[in-house]
Amino acid sequence: MILEGIVTTKNADGTPNIAPMGPIVDAEFHRLILRPFQTSTTFQNLLRTREGVFHVTDNVEMLALAAIGRLEPLPLLTRVPLVDGWSIDDACRWYAFKVISVDLAQPRAEMHAEVVASGRLRDYWGLNRAKHAIVELAILATRLQIVPPAEVVEQLRHYSVLVEKTGGAAERRALALLEDYMRENLPSAAGEEIGVSKSISRG
Repeated sequence: MILEGIVTTKNADGTPNIAPMGPIVDAEFHRLILRPFQTSTTFQNLLRTREGVFHVTDNVEMLALAAIGRLEPLPLLTRVPLVDGWSIDDACRWYAFKVISVDLAQPRAEMHAEVVASGRLRDYWGLNRAKHAIVELAILATRLQIVPPAEVVEQLRHYSVLVEKTGGAAERRALALLEDYMRENLPSAAGEEIGVSKSISRG
């Protein structure tokens, strides 16, 4: 099963890197298969250190900010045992892992990892339709270079309706940030279309 969450890794300068990722997990959560793009900072960090921490979270605003590189200031972090890394204090659960094998045959590397430590921080609140929509839009925001602009605009319109109908303040903030990011990073015609749609939907 692919489970969307957040991974923390250690940058070359010793600082934490926080990024969304959807590894394949087993039912017991003993192993992970991570598939980062080889152009990503997360991939470079994992290739160098061979360890990190995966988080299960219902904080989709944090996930969206991490997806577009605007997670500042960083959330509160705590050192975890058995790896040189951090857990995110506001996550629900964390799983420290060590990479045991790496396959670089495809643009998305395949990294098999073993979970060596874990912790529970708080109850999992759950994901409603708006939170699910933000997760999908955050993933979409990381793939603007490979998804046709017209499809991006169509998906944004679809998921925006769900956020407007069922979301709270955090989901609406996340939606606004993702809309702005997509408008700024898509070709001008598509970006203008997002701006028009946003104005109409917000009245």
